[in-house]
Amino acid sequence: MNDVLQTNEPRGVAVATLTPMTPELEPDFQRFAAHCRRMLERGADLLAVLGTTGEANSLGVDEKLRLLDALGESDIPGETLLPGTGTCSIADTVILTRKALEVGSAGVVMLPPFYYKGVSDAGLHAAYEEVIQRVGDPRLRIYFYNFPFNSGVPISHDLIEGLLAACPGTIAGIKDSSGDLDNMLAMCRRFPGFGVFAGSEQFLLPVLEAGGAGCISATANVAEAYGDIRRLHLRDGECHHRPLRRGAGRGKGRRGRRRPSGEAVRLAPGDPVSAPDSGAQGDRGPGRGRRSVAGAPAAADGPGCGVRRCVGRSARRGRIRQGGLTRA
Repeated sequence: MNDVLQTNEPRGVAVATLTPMTPELEPDFQRFAAHCRRMLERGADLLAVLGTTGEANSLGVDEKLRLLDALGESDIPGETLLPGTGTCSIADTVILTRKALEVGSAGVVMLPPFYYKGVSDAGLHAAYEEVIQRVGDPRLRIYFYNFPFNSGVPISHDLIEGLLAACPGTIAGIKDSSGDLDNMLAMCRRFPGFGVFAGSEQFLLPVLEAGGAGCISATANVAEAYGDIRRLHLRDGECHHRPLRRGAGRGKGRRGRRRPSGEAVRLAPGDPVSAPDSGAQGDRGPGRGRRSVAGAPAAADGPGCGVRRCVGRSARRGRIRQGGLTRA
């Protein structure tokens, strides 16, 4: 049993926050902080910045550091932040993790080193433990990022167990974007108190009922979808479920108005804009993300989302192309 976690660990619905871009395809730091603030004002519990939706692996280390500084210099509470800091480089991961702690983050979501495949659990254990030792900060709380479809490097239960034993108080939980509900529920049962976040809102209810921490949702970037997701969250100590509309945040609006195909979803004046793509949002499979337009990145936490280097002139001019971008 995992008895090393504190009762005040992050829980709830986290927004897999998108990263607004300038027409030159550079991060728009002011709009980024403003978007994060709006998500909290609309009721989000947490902000999972610099993840798949935020296109972190298309950004340089310096750009990511400046984005974290933008949050640190804002009025956004650090305890709401769960930045993604995992890279293929231990040195870069350490730099980003230290910055995340500097701005007061509640924890970090950390991919394993993912370029080389077939790495043993012992090798992954050594990599994570090396990061922990180099960071050398007792405030560090690591949430593994299990996204084998993209990374090709799954996080096994034995790896979790070994690091919980080796690094008590530091290994806090996991974002599981495998799409495998049985795996999420098995972790909840095997590691009581371990902060399991589903990688899609479609699994929020069963994960909460099993004792998990919540979900990290790309759909929550869209205000109309957030209210539906919120209805799945805890209320008065119980789970109250109202099924999330298929394709919430696209298709039909809150009052049932159907948007014409390809019409953009605008979050608020000045917000980034993203265009609906086929399929529901979440970590589900190729071609089911959201394409970016008007200089904003794709608002999807899964394969098939747009990569800023591939957005092209049509996106910079704010036009919506039919069909998804080629997956990188």
